[in-house]
Amino acid sequence: MTETPASPRTYSYLGPAGTFTEAALAQVEEARGQAWRPVANVGAALADVASGRSHGAMIAIENTVEGGVSSAQDALANTPGLRIIGEYLVPVSFVLVAPRGTRLEDVTDVAAHPVAYAQCLEWLGRNVPGHTQVIAASNVASAIGVLDGSLPAHAAIAAPGVVNHYDVDVLAEGIGDNPDAVTRFVLVTRTVVPPEKTGADKTSLIVELPKEVPGALVEMLEQFATRGINLSLIQSRPIGDRLGRYRFVIDADGHVSDERMADALMGLKRFSPHVMFLGSYPRADRERVHAEARYADESFADARDWLRGILAGADEG
Repeated sequence: MTETPASPRTYSYLGPAGTFTEAALAQVEEARGQAWRPVANVGAALADVASGRSHGAMIAIENTVEGGVSSAQDALANTPGLRIIGEYLVPVSFVLVAPRGTRLEDVTDVAAHPVAYAQCLEWLGRNVPGHTQVIAASNVASAIGVLDGSLPAHAAIAAPGVVNHYDVDVLAEGIGDNPDAVTRFVLVTRTVVPPEKTGADKTSLIVELPKEVPGALVEMLEQFATRGINLSLIQSRPIGDRLGRYRFVIDADGHVSDERMADALMGLKRFSPHVMFLGSYPRADRERVHAEARYADESFADARDWLRGILAGADEG
């Protein structure tokens, strides 16, 4: 009996082909040789996963210039049933491209994705003074819009890979203001058991404060500080129901199966009306997370055994 070959898994990403997001997806071993589905925005990518149309979605979550990507954070907060299972780093550089025959001195309007534009402001100020920004949905969409006339711009900021897919002139290379710029991407699936801990892990959460009173934020942060957990990212985002109400997007060093992290999450759950666990997953840099001896798993186990002994009437001597 001949077995029917399994259908390829589908992965959604911010398209079209040639984006930094596609470069991040190319790093995922299990996605190679599978179906890749370009979409227009992060919300569409996550909706594909939530609906079952895609097995996973690659989204940009943070970069070294702009910090957390607010559109991705908000989309994760408003799409239940998702988990982050891995993160990937992509060095970021930009080129200025235009239709064949365009000269840099003729450029007055520049199409760009807002994040890319923010990372090229100094270069643009020096080399295209007085220009007008034209917003594009992605780095590749900016180039396409300039080529087909759908965007009112003479040139576009794009990723270097755009030259492999489109017939453009490169007016300038390396136009980013920070040569060390990196964007962090995460691979998102439907809810699954977290990957096994590696010792070099990160946990992502979204937490709301129980009430807007002095000291509430400090009390939330103490859930981590008193357990020796470092936060590599904390960013506030408006909840949207009324002014002054915020949720906090948090990346914490460690894995949910670490005693200190599990204890912190239980503390948060008692403290906050809404805690969203986004996932525990290996760090892209594979840098191991070291805890002081008093926060090691063994210390938590010893403390529990000590308490059990007290409750059992054991002699502490």
